[in-house]
Amino acid sequence: KLTDQVMQNPQVLAALQERLDSVSHTPSSYIETLPKAVKRRINALKQLQVKCAHIEAKFYEEVHDLERKYAALYQPLFDKRREFITGDVEPTDAESEWHSENEEEDKLAGDMKNKAVIAEKEAAAAEEPNPKGIPEFWFTIFRNVDMLSELVQEYDEPILKHLQDIKVKFSDPGQPMSFVLEFHFEPNDYFTNSVLTKTYKMKSEPDKADPFSFEGPEIVDCDGCTIDWKKGKNVTVKTIKKKQKHKGRGTVRTITKQVPNDSFFNFFSPLRASGDGESLDEDSEFTLASDFEIGHFFRERIVPRAVLYFTGEAIEDDDNSGQEGSKGEEGEEEVRPGSRAKSLPELCKNQQRNS
Repeated sequence: KLTDQVMQNPQVLAALQERLDSVSHTPSSYIETLPKAVKRRINALKQLQVKCAHIEAKFYEEVHDLERKYAALYQPLFDKRREFITGDVEPTDAESEWHSENEEEDKLAGDMKNKAVIAEKEAAAAEEPNPKGIPEFWFTIFRNVDMLSELVQEYDEPILKHLQDIKVKFSDPGQPMSFVLEFHFEPNDYFTNSVLTKTYKMKSEPDKADPFSFEGPEIVDCDGCTIDWKKGKNVTVKTIKKKQKHKGRGTVRTITKQVPNDSFFNFFSPLRASGDGESLDEDSEFTLASDFEIGHFFRERIVPRAVLYFTGEAIEDDDNSGQEGSKGEEGEEEVRPGSRAKSLPELCKNQQRNS
C-alpha cells in the first residue's frame, strides 16, 4: 500500500523517469544496443587508435631529442648565470642594462632632481655594501615557491644558502629516457659532496593493459644519491632518548636511537616505485606522485626561469594563468603517479594540432 502511494506521487515518478533516461543514454548502454557488425567495426577503430598511440609515443621520443639539442644551446647562458650569481664574473655595463616598464617615469623624475640630490645619492651609493654575486639566490627561490618552501625545515636553511646552481641533464641518445637534476654546493660544514643528484626515469610508450590512457612521456621512477654528512650534521635524522626496563633484573637504562627527521634533503632518498607488480598504498602513491611533480617543476620551470622566481615575477605569472588540473571532491588538484606537468612535448603537440 505504501509503495502504491509513493508511485502515485508525480515528483517521485519524474525523478525515476529522469534516472531511467540518464541510464538509457550512457555511451556504454548505447554501444550495447548496436548490431554485431557495427561493434566489429568499432573494434577495428580501436585497433587503429592503439596504432595511433604508438606513433604518438615515437613523436614524443623525437621531441625529447629536440629538448636535448636545445639544452646544449641554453647551457652556455646558464653557465654565465651561475658566474654572475656566485660573483666569479662581474657583468659588463651592457649586460647589466635593463629597461623597466617605468623607465619613462624614472627618466622624468630624474630630470627634475637637482645636482645636490644627485651628489647626495652618489655619496650614499658609494657607502652601500657590495656583496659578492647575488647572495642566497637559490635559497630565495626555495622561500618564494610554495611547493618548495613546504619541504624546507628551519635547520635546512643554512645548508641551502650554500647552493650555487641547479642543472638539468638529459639522457644520452639511444639511452632510456630520463633526466638528472644536479644541485651544486660550495664547500660547507654539513656534507662533503659538491653535487647532489636526483635521477628521474621516464617512459614514452602506451601501457599494454590500458593503451588508451597514453598522454605522453611520464615519470615512472626516480633515484637519489648518498649524502656524505659530516659528523653530527645529518639533518635527515634526529637522536631521541628512550628509557628501557630490563625484563629480568628490573633495572632501567636510557638508550639513544636515531629516527627519520623531516628535511628537504630527504628529497635525495626517494621512495621507489614498486617494480614487482605490487601496488603502493595510498600514502606512498601520493608521496611518489608529489616527488614526480616536484622533479617536473624543477626541470620545466625553476631551472629555465630562475631569475623570475627569484624576483617573484614568474610566481605572479603562474597565479594569473590559473594552472589547470583535475580537481578532487573539495576542489583540490589531484596528484597521481605518472601525472605530467605542462612540458615542451605538450606544447609541441598543441602546436601540431593548431597548424
